[in-house]
Amino acid sequence: MVAIIFLTGLAVGSFLNCLIYRLAEKTSPLRGRSFCPHCKHTLSWRDLIPVLSFLFLRGKCRYCQKKISWQYPLIELSTALLFVLTYNFLPVPRTSPWVYFYYWAVISFLIIVFVFDLKHYIIPDKVIYPAILIVLVFRILNLFGNWKLEIGNLGTLINPLVAAIGGAMFFLTIVLVSRGKWMGFGDVKLAFFMGFFLGFPNILVALFLAFLIGAIIGVGLILAKKKILKSEVPFGPFLVTGTFIALFWGPEIIRWYLDLFTC
Repeated sequence: MVAIIFLTGLAVGSFLNCLIYRLAEKTSPLRGRSFCPHCKHTLSWRDLIPVLSFLFLRGKCRYCQKKISWQYPLIELSTALLFVLTYNFLPVPRTSPWVYFYYWAVISFLIIVFVFDLKHYIIPDKVIYPAILIVLVFRILNLFGNWKLEIGNLGTLINPLVAAIGGAMFFLTIVLVSRGKWMGFGDVKLAFFMGFFLGFPNILVALFLAFLIGAIIGVGLILAKKKILKSEVPFGPFLVTGTFIALFWGPEIIRWYLDLFTC
């Protein structure tokens, strides 16, 4: 099963690469066959095998010999590994295996946000709004257990909704205070999605780790003279990274943190 999920993740990752490219080009991802972004030559099935085609072709296009971006195999491998982590680490009831598909869909959206913001410094509404909608549908399905309203399940909707509003308001405050210089409004929408997806207290873990990782990498870039203090750095990738860590290990991190004060 792990092998099947891994291979499925590779295939989905390949499709995500297509989505990211065509989203930037503002073309439909469902029309036309895949092609080389340099020479525009239509790719054959041999050129589209996840990871393996990149290795066999030695990172170059078969037709124009231009270099293929490392983004493609890295996204494919990352998607596959995250799919496997979901299967191995997240508590999904055996009676509801469809929940895995929910997590995999959300992970796919987050990967698109990560790469797109990293490359283009923007979090597209075409990605974040459908992601929020998927989480909303999932929360409503949890609320209506066995197709009837379960009052005891209200916490599964109220908790993440409060976390979503809290996260969004926090970033909105930063945007307003800085007049958009420190954060963009896309980060506000992403924070809302994170809270709605993770709930409380995992949203706190995700935000803390995002700022911590962002600070470490930011200082590293300044020391390496790649950036200066006034340089623009996309924050979306750090938020996505924090979300992934909180999703898989959030409760363990919280327990470890609380144990520091009980010793």
